[in-house]
Amino acid sequence: MPKLNGAQIIISQLERQGIRLVTGIPGGANLPLYEALARSTTIRHVLARHEQGAGFIAQGMARSTGRPAVCFATSGPGATNILTALADAYLDSIPLVCITGQVARSLLGTDAFQEVDTYGMSMPITKHNYLVRSAADLLTILPKAFHLAGSGRPGPVLIDVPKDVQTEMVEFAAWPEHCPTTDHRPSDPKSIAQAALMINEASRPILYLGGGVIHANAAAEARQLAEQAAIPTVMTLMGLGILPNDHPLSLGMLGMHACRATNLAMEECDLLIAAGVRFDDRATGLISAFCPQAKVIHLDIDASEIGKLRPADAGITGDARHAFAGLLPLVQPRQRQQWIDRIHRLQEDFPRFLPQSFAPGKPFQLIRRVAELAGSEAVISTDVGKHQMWVAQSYPFTAPRQLLTSGGLGTMGFGLPAAIGASLAFPDRPVVCFSGDGSLQMNIQELATAVEQRTPIKIVVLNNQSLGLVRQQQRLFYQHHGFASSYSIKVDFAAIARGFGMRAVDLSGATDPDLLLREAMAEPGPCLINAPIDIEEEVTPMVPPGAANTTMIGDDYASN
Repeated sequence: MPKLNGAQIIISQLERQGIRLVTGIPGGANLPLYEALARSTTIRHVLARHEQGAGFIAQGMARSTGRPAVCFATSGPGATNILTALADAYLDSIPLVCITGQVARSLLGTDAFQEVDTYGMSMPITKHNYLVRSAADLLTILPKAFHLAGSGRPGPVLIDVPKDVQTEMVEFAAWPEHCPTTDHRPSDPKSIAQAALMINEASRPILYLGGGVIHANAAAEARQLAEQAAIPTVMTLMGLGILPNDHPLSLGMLGMHACRATNLAMEECDLLIAAGVRFDDRATGLISAFCPQAKVIHLDIDASEIGKLRPADAGITGDARHAFAGLLPLVQPRQRQQWIDRIHRLQEDFPRFLPQSFAPGKPFQLIRRVAELAGSEAVISTDVGKHQMWVAQSYPFTAPRQLLTSGGLGTMGFGLPAAIGASLAFPDRPVVCFSGDGSLQMNIQELATAVEQRTPIKIVVLNNQSLGLVRQQQRLFYQHHGFASSYSIKVDFAAIARGFGMRAVDLSGATDPDLLLREAMAEPGPCLINAPIDIEEEVTPMVPPGAANTTMIGDDYASN
């Protein structure tokens, strides 16, 4: 009969779940866990420089693979540092298992050194959480945690383990059976039939696809539905890549920073087929004015989302891939040429890009050039800010899970560690992190992790010496008061990167910036590229917060 302590049970269960890499930082309350990990012959540990970085490295692995990833933190400040990454994963439905150390059971509630109520604080930002009271419970808690993280609507699960539980010995007869990491909930056939009838009767339908379609590995089925019924398709920020950027039915991203033609087309649609979306305000604008003429079909694995923000005329609860598969035989092939022609006229009147958008030194020109050099297989991470929206608007995404970005929480500091995680998961694929000077400084210490792990990521810093989107909103909506949003000192990011042992180039003042960029992108190891961007470059079009999506500020406002 096996006889192991709690920490050994955790590591053995991780091995049994197929985990081969975990990231984290040790501390007093989780040292028994690290002692057990040190004896593992199958699990590699990546030492982050900050627990938030550890959480986002795990997210990079989970987002790029679709499988649960694991991160560790100690009690107190270690746990509070990693909570931001858990909240981020919760809002974007990312499967994580986070294991934190805690003070001994006898010290709980005594304000002991490095004690915080990790269980209580994490409750609203995790799919499920545990405070482990005995080592024997770990035999079943670990498999359940992986099942919960990866099944249904994915999400983070936290396991808080007191130090004395980690050292408590347990003798047991056999390992419990594995729980499946995914499940497929069948949809109601009547709901499927009702939705198919509505699609067949619609004249001006639009597919509205979000991250849930990617989580369900349903991109191929969604594309087949769009092509079979000639349905123009929009994607949320989290859904980019479901349809390739150049697909004739792709209208790109909808919402606050969409092309004006996309939002105007949605204004005219008579049926909205929403799949794997939660009608987020950045996508819908003023919800009462969103697609006002449209009936709504809402498909989601989470029944609580259906009708939560926008009433649904037909609701389908279930796995998106199986739901689309059920719809396809019932949906009639159509051409819908009149509707397609109308959208083409909108796109001619309001083109996605202006000729000057790709002038040298412009953000779109830089992003497209990086895309050419990185290749179609590259994984792209972003931080949060202007650069994130420029990438969403202009990068030629071709596949799901190609874009890793913080959508729901909008966390600055996400991009660099997420890129490290993606590179660890796919060491043979190019990985590019687009960041801003503000975002990069949030987790800049993870440059050391990138160098130490030899992850060949390329970090492109679109440097405008400011908190760009904050400054833009101040300029637009707060009487041009740019308070606390511009930096008074110029940070030499290339020098900082070199200080961490990383190759770096600065395109500022370069006589041949394209040559420097090509050399940097070809670097076999990690490399930082500092790219100066005019502080007056703005993200347009833009829907003012709280306004309808048809109320868009255009490219001409910057000169006003």
